[in-house]
Amino acid sequence: NPQKLFSFSRHARCLIIFIFCLGLSCLSGFFHMKSKKELLIPPTPCHAKTNVMFLKTHKTASSTVLNIMFRFAERYNLTVALPADQLFHLGYPRTFVAHFVEGFETIGQNYNIMCNHLRFNPLEVKKVMAANTFYFSILRNPISLLESSYIYYKDYVPAFRSSKNVNEFLESPTRYYEPADYRRNIYARNIMWFDFGYDNNAKDDTNYTQAVLEEIERNFHLILIADYFDESMILLKRTLCWDLDDVIYFKLNSRSQDTIQTLTPESEEQIKAWCSLDWKLYLHFNQSFWRRIEETIGLEVLEREVDHLRARQKELMETCLSEQEAVRKDHIRNKALLPFQSGAADILGYNLKQDLDNATLRTCQKMVIPELQYTSYLYAVQHPHKKRKDVGLPLLWTSLQEKMQLPGSN
Repeated sequence: NPQKLFSFSRHARCLIIFIFCLGLSCLSGFFHMKSKKELLIPPTPCHAKTNVMFLKTHKTASSTVLNIMFRFAERYNLTVALPADQLFHLGYPRTFVAHFVEGFETIGQNYNIMCNHLRFNPLEVKKVMAANTFYFSILRNPISLLESSYIYYKDYVPAFRSSKNVNEFLESPTRYYEPADYRRNIYARNIMWFDFGYDNNAKDDTNYTQAVLEEIERNFHLILIADYFDESMILLKRTLCWDLDDVIYFKLNSRSQDTIQTLTPESEEQIKAWCSLDWKLYLHFNQSFWRRIEETIGLEVLEREVDHLRARQKELMETCLSEQEAVRKDHIRNKALLPFQSGAADILGYNLKQDLDNATLRTCQKMVIPELQYTSYLYAVQHPHKKRKDVGLPLLWTSLQEKMQLPGSN
């Protein structure tokens, strides 16, 4: 019967459509529940690392990094492993031992931050720092590093003192350099190798250097490159899960351009041979630095983040500084902000704007305070019953301000 057949066909179609709609409804509900469930799953948390050891190497922009570390320590109310008594370094150039840290006997392995100069000794550092501490350091191209060391340590290092200029020294380094006087001559050869705890006069043997490079890789989670400082700060921020303002900086302990000596091409090549251990160290970790960038950030994202950092830095400089740049030592108005001067270098500093409110002033002061003054201040805060470290300059903050903390300070 055609009528019955049509009726059956219509019911079948309705049933199929009903089943299809029911299926869609169930499927939609399933995905809705799934997406709802996924929304309830929090993203993997990124917690700022607060136990950090920075091996402060010489003439590598490490004073700027130290300022970053000190400000971070204050922000999170962390304990810094500061040099004992009147010292401003942790026993350097002697190999580090735990009792070089103020209060180690009573505080023990409860320090969060370590960043003053020391000659690295992992077993002793581990007595001071927690088991989950993040270790990092910074290197610089040995060519520019040696020229910088020559100017900065000219009056202190015998090998430098008896030569007219850096090019004359490099024409025949062994004529001026006496390995036995290592405490003062260390700055004249393989200084980074020495800072990492190794013999800066060791023979450049392939097996030896490879073993040292592998040991450094085991001891340190990250090695930054001063020649790419902004890129280094972005990688550090990402790795430690810090905020952008945690790695914003004003360049500290830099010198005036007129004190830079131009190296001849022959001198540059001589540095690679004379400081061959440092040269190998730099080449190795410069490669690993860029490999790390590519694996974790990517060059495009890195470029964007560096732009953000520089924009924020410019904003803070416009807020804080009267000249928008570093000035020569004779032009620094507040002598409490005068950096330590050394050798033939004119170490630059900053002038702050006069009309800053208390909170902004405190932030700006901490951006520009030189290393010795900041170390002395933190020492007074952490060890109020000890004699304050004498910098030989006016105090930036009075004892009352230190106790009360200015409004808006970290």
